[in-house]
Amino acid sequence: MINLLSAITSTLNEKGEQPFSVYSSAQEQNLLNVPIAKPLLIVVLKGNKELGVANELVCQTGEFIFLSNSPAINMRNIPKDKEYYALLIEFDYADFVGLQINTSNKIEHYTGKSTPTLERCLQQFVESSQWAPMQVWSSRKREIISLLCHLGHTDILSLLASPQLKDRLHDMFIEKQGYELTIEQICKQLAMSESTLRRKLKLENTSVQAIKDRARLGLALHLLQTTRSSIGLIADKCGYQSQSRFSERFKKHFGLTPSELRKTKMTE
Repeated sequence: MINLLSAITSTLNEKGEQPFSVYSSAQEQNLLNVPIAKPLLIVVLKGNKELGVANELVCQTGEFIFLSNSPAINMRNIPKDKEYYALLIEFDYADFVGLQINTSNKIEHYTGKSTPTLERCLQQFVESSQWAPMQVWSSRKREIISLLCHLGHTDILSLLASPQLKDRLHDMFIEKQGYELTIEQICKQLAMSESTLRRKLKLENTSVQAIKDRARLGLALHLLQTTRSSIGLIADKCGYQSQSRFSERFKKHFGLTPSELRKTKMTE
């Protein structure tokens, strides 16, 4: 565990994009309706994590939880010895290519305990991000999935469902990072008419606006957790015209303001 923490700290000091994220806090974080856009592995390295409406899922230090893509889930990040610290790795559908996916019995989450072997694999993944080009990241992520299966966690292959139209549209909004994407541009990229787009999204119980809002708020939460950028800058980056409007939307969705979330990352 110590070697993995050291590797993460060293890599985070390097500039540039990383294939993983770290969420940490000095005070408890209670977040409602957290969107999970893609299959997500969370390894708790310090503290405890509770998930679900009644906090029915508990992930303690040295344990992991693998989440499927989900519209929203409640989360509590609880520090231990004044710190909560977790490693997050988001997986694309391409990362599962070549693996036997069980789509007939899809599950929403899977929990397990970390082992020295898994920690070594994660450490190598973190360290390799300092030199490996982005084109290699997918194969390294596939190694993590393969190792988890080898260690007996084959149920994680039931986390993945076939990608839907809303998943493609979500990625498009994330690539734009909150900037406007018109219906005309969306239809052109997807090669379909506006009526077809709206009809297919209705079948998936969503809409263009709902997907856009989810993408923007999800990006905002990620930036607040992983960067020191000002709240005003994050609001602008996520496409909000005013910081007050952004704070209002953020609190309505997650249950606390961006400022309140930021305070949890500071020691008293």
